[in-house]
Amino acid sequence: MTSKEHKTPIIKGLVLAGGKSQRMGTAKDLMNWYGKEQRYFAADLLNNFCEEVYISCRQEQLDHFSNEYNALTDTFLGMGPFGGILTALRSDREAAWLVVACDLPLLNKETLQFLIDNRDESKVATTYESPFDGLPEPLITIWEPKSYPALLQFLGMGKTCPRKVLINNETHIVKPLNPDALMNVNTPEEAATAKQILTSKNNQ
Repeated sequence: MTSKEHKTPIIKGLVLAGGKSQRMGTAKDLMNWYGKEQRYFAADLLNNFCEEVYISCRQEQLDHFSNEYNALTDTFLGMGPFGGILTALRSDREAAWLVVACDLPLLNKETLQFLIDNRDESKVATTYESPFDGLPEPLITIWEPKSYPALLQFLGMGKTCPRKVLINNETHIVKPLNPDALMNVNTPEEAATAKQILTSKNNQ
């Protein structure tokens, strides 16, 4: 009897857009950096690399949601990004999930391609090293199918921090080619900085 041929898990995409944006004061997923709501722009970026793309959101966000995109409402409630990641992995246990947050206005195709090119499916996940604190960046990460039980284990201990899952499991960590691309925007001040960077790039 021949052993079952190993198949690399396909990659699906997930945009995390369910946050309440309290520090920003306005919904980050609805911010318009490139002529459309950022949640849709991020989904379009992921569409270049993923078999299917979903936008993780809260139930009440569906009232104003484009039918051109796939919504995935959280089944693990009140856990922030952790709940969105778990929901995606539970929805398809065979797929890897390329997860990005909706508050990354400088994220680009090159940054996603580099992460995919350096993917190590033997690990729980492939992620970037944050240029801001040197720790793994859970919100630009390829979460492999084997990460699901690891996340559930942490949930069972009452912990809902995806970064700690990466730190405490076998994770492949990649240094970013373009550190600016990993800048997340949580406050009006950070949004102003990101806008300056975008403006300077457009004027080059």
